[in-house]
Amino acid sequence: MTNQPVNEPVLGYAPGSEEKKALKAELDRQMNEVVEIPCIINGEKVFTGNTTTQVIPHDHGHVLANVHLAGKEEIAAACDAAINAQQAWIELGLEARCQIFEKCAELLAGDWRMKVNASTMLNQSKTCFQAEIDSACELIDFWNFNCHYARGFHDLYQPLVSPQGVQNSTEIRPLEGFVLAITPFNFSSIAANLPSAPAILGNTAVWKPSRNSYHSNYVLMELMMEAGLPAGVINFVPAAGPDISEVCLPNPNFAGVHFTGSTATFQWLWQQIGEQLPNLKSYPRIVGETGGKDFVVAHPECDEQGLLVALLRGSFEYQGQKCSAASRAYIPKSVWSRMGQNLIDEVAKITMGDARDFTNFMTAVIDQRSFDKITGYIERAEANPACEIVVGGGSDGSVGWFIEPTIIISNDPHSETMIEEIFGPVLTIYLYEDDQFEETLTLCDITSQYALTGSIFASNDEDVQTAFNALRFTAGNFYINDKPTGAAVAQQPFGGARASGTNDKAGGPLNLLRWISPRSVKHTFETPQTWDYPFMQNE
Repeated sequence: MTNQPVNEPVLGYAPGSEEKKALKAELDRQMNEVVEIPCIINGEKVFTGNTTTQVIPHDHGHVLANVHLAGKEEIAAACDAAINAQQAWIELGLEARCQIFEKCAELLAGDWRMKVNASTMLNQSKTCFQAEIDSACELIDFWNFNCHYARGFHDLYQPLVSPQGVQNSTEIRPLEGFVLAITPFNFSSIAANLPSAPAILGNTAVWKPSRNSYHSNYVLMELMMEAGLPAGVINFVPAAGPDISEVCLPNPNFAGVHFTGSTATFQWLWQQIGEQLPNLKSYPRIVGETGGKDFVVAHPECDEQGLLVALLRGSFEYQGQKCSAASRAYIPKSVWSRMGQNLIDEVAKITMGDARDFTNFMTAVIDQRSFDKITGYIERAEANPACEIVVGGGSDGSVGWFIEPTIIISNDPHSETMIEEIFGPVLTIYLYEDDQFEETLTLCDITSQYALTGSIFASNDEDVQTAFNALRFTAGNFYINDKPTGAAVAQQPFGGARASGTNDKAGGPLNLLRWISPRSVKHTFETPQTWDYPFMQNE
């Protein structure tokens, strides 16, 4: 096994730094071109002529790319390409496959870094820091650590016993058929990881990128091809969701789905897959990370300034468009009386605008549909007598889809914005009586259908342990005295249960194990030559 990788260092983009100069130059270059994005099927560019535009969320009059959408014929061709490519991809061997994806990581850490970061900043409206930790560092880590984990599977999962005359072994096979990767807009790293993680193990993939991240995702597809990814191993098909499911799910060689997106979509997919089982060669692997209604619970004795920073960053970085974003908080009334106004004042200082202006902390939400959904939640909270908007609440969609960072105080712990995933810069806080800490933990546990991330702020270890036990099944990623965002590959493998997904922990070995179908092999050197047994002999 090769030496263990280390996490990719995060560049700071400080004033006058070389990385800041390089990134600004690349942003300018990408702002002055309109890219024609094809499908990539069996390694070939396919320009269908059925196009849609990709715009910049914080400047939605600016077109970044024209995207050629796949129809059912192209999707079927992508399935065939993946199926036909698998045998040669398996025979290439694990080490050669790892070398390709480690080359991807090397390219991304080098000459491709600014190209990928700039495309993510413009396409998904991320600040330079949010792009850096996502599309550069996390993806580099995914590729390096996934290869490291995969190399260890052969030795780790071999049988412990081989009797005299027998050699037992386990072949780490991929699934038979193709994996459908359905990826989200909000993280470029996740978008590239979902098709590539199974590919490292010998699977091939059909990749349906989000309609809101075609541009940055295509740049990553180009990077993988430059690194030597063979034709047909990953097929890039921008397409409508119904067309994808109608073509891919009934295909007998459909082997699994690797999904990140909404809970409703994932549940619908699971139901559709169940209906197709009689048509399929195998029971498909279904791996999904979906929604969250992520919490922060504060104890009356806690680090109040640390809590303030965690709420501000956890709720409003990347406009709250993280499945891990802090969206509901339970704060003792005494704590709020001391730090509440400070939090309000700090949130009011947040600057928002163009991602190319590095002084901005926030930019725009992803599209008009998201803008309308989030502002709808704010408007209904404003009309709800149980709720008070204490900061923010404004929005402007004229140039970009901008929504102010918003905090709502609710005296009803079951109000709409305390329960439902909003996926925007909205934090709802419920203030509880100081002597109701344990009751509030129970309230937190039962309030939401989700169980993705959450955090506890408490100064005493005993109170931390109380929360740890009470909230055991409330979050797949649990944070102590920290914001509930920012999971790092190989440090905090990511995923949640309940309505938040299958909890297969991207960024760790458990996710990769879902993409193998082991074969147990018994090699007998002393083959029996008679059919009878000793017990059958006469006394």
